[in-house]
Amino acid sequence: MGERVYVGVDLGGTAIKVGLCDGQGKLLQTYEGPTGTEHGAEVVLENIAQYVRKLVDESPYEWEQVAGIGAGIAGFMDIPEGFIKLSPNLGWRNVPVKKILEEKLGKTVKIDNDANVAALGEAWSGAGAGIPNVVCYTLGTGVGGGVIIHGRIYQGYNGMAGELGHMVVVPDLEAIECGCGKKGCLETVSSATGIIRMAKEAVERGEHTSLALVENIMAKDVFDAAKTGDETALRIINRAALYLGKSMAAISVVLNPQRFIVGGGVSKAGDILFDAIRKYYNEHAQETAKEGVDIVPAVLGNDAGVVGAAGLNLHS
Repeated sequence: MGERVYVGVDLGGTAIKVGLCDGQGKLLQTYEGPTGTEHGAEVVLENIAQYVRKLVDESPYEWEQVAGIGAGIAGFMDIPEGFIKLSPNLGWRNVPVKKILEEKLGKTVKIDNDANVAALGEAWSGAGAGIPNVVCYTLGTGVGGGVIIHGRIYQGYNGMAGELGHMVVVPDLEAIECGCGKKGCLETVSSATGIIRMAKEAVERGEHTSLALVENIMAKDVFDAAKTGDETALRIINRAALYLGKSMAAISVVLNPQRFIVGGGVSKAGDILFDAIRKYYNEHAQETAKEGVDIVPAVLGNDAGVVGAAGLNLHS
């Protein structure tokens, strides 16, 4: 039959990306097409099936060499049953994804949360390759995450493990309400949304900052200003890094991972962010828990989702 290969599906609200990986997590080929969310779940799942077929047909591999298919999806799900309970991004409720795709493709299908899948991709063949225990953060509009133990996704009792953005880390006097309804979540200060909010508040208070000249402040503007020595921007970045470092220190005495991997758009800020995270982690972590532990940027970028989804059939 030849080499076994694995297909990963990264299901987004506007686009579906599918990728073909070998058994070592090397991404061999990709294909991308529109999601078609407006036409309902049945059309989206048919699109996935067609894109997967097209991906394999246009590759050097035969359909018989596909050993399994995985999909990363944002939402609340029954992972073992492959059932989407609710996906606000897609407008789905109670969709048996695994069953439908297996019927359409005749292959074993596994699904998981998109953040978990991206974490698995980085752990399998990205920044965590060769390291069995890692914790991954994704810093974007929110703060996502994934926990990999012995090379496998740790999902917890009902799939909520790895929701790192909703660790309550900000003291009550400084805390604001998160989108989840709780106060003081990491997401409120360390996401792009949180960084932008803090910058706008500083401008509204009349602080002397170059950000006051920016018409529509984005997280990148804050990092760019910090790199020029802008004190307001530096304070905001340090605050975001402080709570990231403190959250990692808390995780280190619970899970004791060997590596923390940080990805997402905010992570592209580079050393100005990572140096601060490492500083605060080292200040707050227990000596024995932090020994030999490192904090590194993710390397797979937008490919992490398809690679991790492909790996679900080997690492779950």
